[in-house]
Amino acid sequence: MARKVLVLVGSKKGAFILESDEGRKSWELKGPFCETWPMNHVIGDRSSGVIYGAGGNEWFGPAVWKSTDLGATWTHSSRGLAYPEGDTPIKSVWSLAAGHGRLYAGVEPAGLFVSEDRGGRFSLVEGLYQDPTRPEWQPGGAGLILHSLVLDPADERRMWVAISAAGVFYTEDGGTTWRPRNKGTRVDFLPDGPQYPEFGQCVHCLVMAAGRPNRLYQQNHCGMYRSDDGGESWVSIEAGLPSSFGFPAAAHPHDPDGLFFFPLNGAEKGRFPPEASAAVWRTQDGGAHWQAKQDGLPTERAYFGVLRQAMATDSLDPAGVYFGSSSGALYASADEGESWTRIAENLPMISSVETLVVEV
Repeated sequence: MARKVLVLVGSKKGAFILESDEGRKSWELKGPFCETWPMNHVIGDRSSGVIYGAGGNEWFGPAVWKSTDLGATWTHSSRGLAYPEGDTPIKSVWSLAAGHGRLYAGVEPAGLFVSEDRGGRFSLVEGLYQDPTRPEWQPGGAGLILHSLVLDPADERRMWVAISAAGVFYTEDGGTTWRPRNKGTRVDFLPDGPQYPEFGQCVHCLVMAAGRPNRLYQQNHCGMYRSDDGGESWVSIEAGLPSSFGFPAAAHPHDPDGLFFFPLNGAEKGRFPPEASAAVWRTQDGGAHWQAKQDGLPTERAYFGVLRQAMATDSLDPAGVYFGSSSGALYASADEGESWTRIAENLPMISSVETLVVEV
């Protein structure tokens, strides 16, 4: 049976979908969807084919959008997306993850909600909300946000979340209790404080290696890291990179040693590619060595950034790799990063890029 590749794009003015066949040579752009709400994260549930969008801001309020027909029609719900009375109102939904029959939503200010009915109604995950470290969480540059949700595909009780700037937290009992998982990750933006605290790290992105749920990769404000024990400890893998600063990371869909990264020149240097030369850096050995892949990318005067959720891979072989820029361009590679093509331009600022492969 033939398959269709969907690239799901969240932007500052709605969601977009690009469609192609398995060859991934030509693309059709559809959208904008979701009434041009700011869409922080758009995902596809591989088990059901449903597309979800995390949206809102302080004007619209928080909501999760949903399409059951691959983007043709959309509905949205805010039911249950609220903290207890007296707490700070939720500004927006920042991140989504679907698995084990549930839909999880990370919000700003940082917290976690879960839906048991595919986004119709949400309930607060009380264990994280009541975590004793929560009163000490501090916001990163984009606010206090829960931006990464990583589910163990084999065990519904295990889950990791990343919060900027509180760090990585882990549960092994379905969210009842949580523990910080930040050993070995540094905090060098607080010179008067501890460099390796239990929590308080500014994580930019957290992803899981394919087929190895205890291997995690982390792009941090203060470096690139890998964990082989479910986040119990972290080791630096930034040697060989032109910069350890950046926001997105995307795991290879089949190789646990494969990872893609888009370096930027630093937090205080403009946050664009080093030397204004765009490159996706790829490792095939868990971060021991890195290679720059630039064929087809702008290598001069590239003054754009790539946000934390704006890079993804598809599930095909060879794997497709995709990233969206802050300047509204979307780039695709059908050969695991060896060569690149710009498949969309002049979109609003791109907040997220994800993929969904469906049978047709």
